Amino acid sequence: MQTVLITGAAGGIGTRLRSLLKGVYPRLRFSDIHAPADLASDPAFMQADIADLAQVEKIVEGVDGIIHLGGESIEQSWDRIHNANIVGCYNLFEAARRKKVKRIVFASSNHAVGFYPRRRRIGTGDPVRPDSRYGVSKAFGEAIGALYAHKHGLRVTCIRIGNFGDAPVDVRRLSIWLKPEDLVQLVRIGLEHPDLRYEIFFGASDNARGFWDNAAAFRYGYRPTGRAEDYADAALAAQKSFAPDPIGDVYEGGPFCSDEFDGDPDAAMT
Repeated sequence: MQTVLITGAAGGIGTRLRSLLKGVYPRLRFSDIHAPADLASDPAFMQADIADLAQVEKIVEGVDGIIHLGGESIEQSWDRIHNANIVGCYNLFEAARRKKVKRIVFASSNHAVGFYPRRRRIGTGDPVRPDSRYGVSKAFGEAIGALYAHKHGLRVTCIRIGNFGDAPVDVRRLSIWLKPEDLVQLVRIGLEHPDLRYEIFFGASDNARGFWDNAAAFRYGYRPTGRAEDYADAALAAQKSFAPDPIGDVYEGGPFCSDEFDGDPDAAMT
């Protein structure tokens, strides 16, 4: 990897990765729909709307690998999700194919499988169970990544990011926490591992209460350094201030599951 593009570089994860990946690759290129103050004059920044294929082709020109964080990062209306996360994701993969990009690391989400009950441990081979329109878009991204890997020869890694941050701050996040440095490990596996063709990893640190079997990532050498239990006392204390959520407290996706929920609570608890 000589030149690596980070889309969504102005977002929370993108901003952190810009710092953590500095010096790892010879050249980093950054893109987002709006230029943040700290990047506006940076020659490595290229402003682009990923819903426009022509703009995406420009930002991927001459790139070896892409870390695709761009798009809507929370639940939104279908129009917004469709434009940024469906059309935009397709454009990213198609532009990468046209411009001979070697590898893509796609920022998927735990919300692609959020409607599994917390008591059920799942792996990357279990069917998707999106908990939102946002989760549907991430399942789509994983599927289109598989298409471009197997049909067009890109090397694709999908990381189902849990909760990215410096510490888990409640009970659910004790199970899904992802230390920033551990995300860097997963990204580098996706961009560098010689044997990887297409894989889905869970973006989670060493979480004793974890919902997910991350054996796929461990096969490629992932060794998380973050331990969620080191923060358990503070997270459990913070949880006491939250109102009960009869739906969200049952499912891995938390409040994404209870938002707009009008189904049968008992029917989906398997």
